[in-house]
Amino acid sequence: MLGFLLDLDGTLYHGDKPIPYAAEFIGWLREQGYPYLYVTNNSSRTPEQVTEHLRKVGIEAEPSEVLTSSQAAALYIQEGQTGKRVYAVGENGLRQALHDAGFTVISDEDLETPDYVVQGIDRDFSYTKLATAVRHIRNGALSVLTNPDHLLPWNNELQPGAGSIGAAIERSSQTKPVVIGKPSPIIMKYAIAKLGLPLEQIWVVGDNLLTDIQGGLAAGCRTALVLSGLVSRDTLQEQQQLTGVRPELVCGQLMELAGMLSKP
Repeated sequence: MLGFLLDLDGTLYHGDKPIPYAAEFIGWLREQGYPYLYVTNNSSRTPEQVTEHLRKVGIEAEPSEVLTSSQAAALYIQEGQTGKRVYAVGENGLRQALHDAGFTVISDEDLETPDYVVQGIDRDFSYTKLATAVRHIRNGALSVLTNPDHLLPWNNELQPGAGSIGAAIERSSQTKPVVIGKPSPIIMKYAIAKLGLPLEQIWVVGDNLLTDIQGGLAAGCRTALVLSGLVSRDTLQEQQQLTGVRPELVCGQLMELAGMLSKP
């Protein structure tokens, strides 16, 4: 039995535009009875919002099939059990994941040092939020970063990601955060546990060598790079040389991968 950990943006869609053959690939997985999980570094959306977005681009999905970096961050600090107060730099997906896990998200006006500062993408990021996060971290709060992506793809453009905000917080606080999202083993551990299959039966599929593929390789899974996002056929060799990351399989589109895996 094969299982799949699937990246989203750049693999199944570009922003709000579907990628050709992505919906057919999910249909193929369902027909074969292969379990899969949508694993995303995007911390801004709840699983319900991820599901809604996937359905809008024509891909079948249920909230139970989604694991976000926000959910993984909440699971990680929940395991620590050193406190329940969190200062969150992020959007709805992060705040909801923390709330669902039983944490109290404090306001900018709360001067008492929380147990954690958890940061994701925040398109309303400000100097006030930066100063508040840095003050809390320097006063002893554990710094947690949902994902290290400095850039995120949106409708064939690249925009600043959570990692760019994280870089400012890290430099100012002089404290390295605990990184949750791909290629971190933390999110991979939760995803693998949720899928419930041996590592050698799990395929990590994505468009990013440094997050999806490197995370899969580090976890001991099998890996497939799809050339529909950050890496193209023209840049593949250069990117592999620059990163030192080499996937087991490379395919132009997802149904090509289905064909490769269907061969006896």
